[in-house]
Amino acid sequence: MDTTKIKTKFQALFGEGGALYVSPGRINLIGEHTDYNGGFVLPGAIDKAMYCAIKPNGTDSVNAYALDLNESSAFGLKEEDKPAEGWAKFIFGVCREMIKKGKSIPGFDIVISGDVPLGAGMSSSAALESAVGFALNDQYGLGFSRQELALIGQATEHNYVGVKCGIMDQFASCLGKEGALIRLDCRSLEYEYVPFSPKAYQLVLINTCVAHNLAVGGEYNKRRESCERVVAEIAKNHPGVKLLRDTNLDELKEVKNKVDETDYTRAEFVIEEIQRLLDTCEALKKDDYETVGKKMYETHEGLSKKYTVSCPELDFLNEQAKQYGVTGSRVMGGGFGGCTINLVREDKKVDFVKKATEAYEKTFNIKPKVYDVVIKDGARKI
Repeated sequence: MDTTKIKTKFQALFGEGGALYVSPGRINLIGEHTDYNGGFVLPGAIDKAMYCAIKPNGTDSVNAYALDLNESSAFGLKEEDKPAEGWAKFIFGVCREMIKKGKSIPGFDIVISGDVPLGAGMSSSAALESAVGFALNDQYGLGFSRQELALIGQATEHNYVGVKCGIMDQFASCLGKEGALIRLDCRSLEYEYVPFSPKAYQLVLINTCVAHNLAVGGEYNKRRESCERVVAEIAKNHPGVKLLRDTNLDELKEVKNKVDETDYTRAEFVIEEIQRLLDTCEALKKDDYETVGKKMYETHEGLSKKYTVSCPELDFLNEQAKQYGVTGSRVMGGGFGGCTINLVREDKKVDFVKKATEAYEKTFNIKPKVYDVVIKDGARKI
């Protein structure tokens, strides 16, 4: 993204001297619905990001401007000063979470802008929290680690935005690294970098541009409850089992006649998905992208048939990927709409994108959006 606009706007509103920071959105290659089951995820920071220009202003309040919305917000930093604007709550929340940790946050002027596509599952909100958190940490010498900044972003979502999200999005935004994905253990928050530098392949997201209302609270929560019921049943025989991460398919089979069939199938998917992610990491270490692709297709099949969080539009794009020789494809994110993530050989990419999007538009009368993504570094000062 060209940062000239954000610098020019900052200068027009607040004068010279705004420092510029950036924090990226993210993709998740594999590992879906594993986070709340204590499993692993495999995200990476991408080349689409949120930016902020910032400067201390010598007062105890914040003057904020969202360039893409052409909207201003001014607020103090006490709990009762929470701003009305949705986007400003992210900035306010990050400040409040830092203050709760005993830090002093003087007032500042800030302009934000970004090129993370909204509603495409690339986590523009986590990118914004991470950009603001990293900027404040650097400007005021607060001494937070990147991991602590990720947790501050997550707490902002929980306490000021009202979204009980996991830690993956903020973690990828703060700790992303060019040429690598992050194998994050959602139970312990231990992580390792796994190489991801596909020479002859590209990552392409195709956005269905649909969001089914199944995703609103109810369906997501029902799947969590399915997992919890199965864990409770397995724990009767194996007291050490607290999450599906702690068990295996053999222990699951022991309770097959004691749990609901739907619950059983959902739990089976999660246990298999945790293993699939570990297998994918091993394949990546060997530059074996064909195996990675195979695992992605298996994940889509599981999310569609066992976890039932897909939809006709996503399944259609997945079938198109198979038809045009795409190495790997799956629904990315919670499901019920959003994007497919596709690992496609460079020599097949143009043909696949053209034919799949044309067929999709003809079938559903919706024009899908296409995003090429490249794995980049996490939050940083420009």
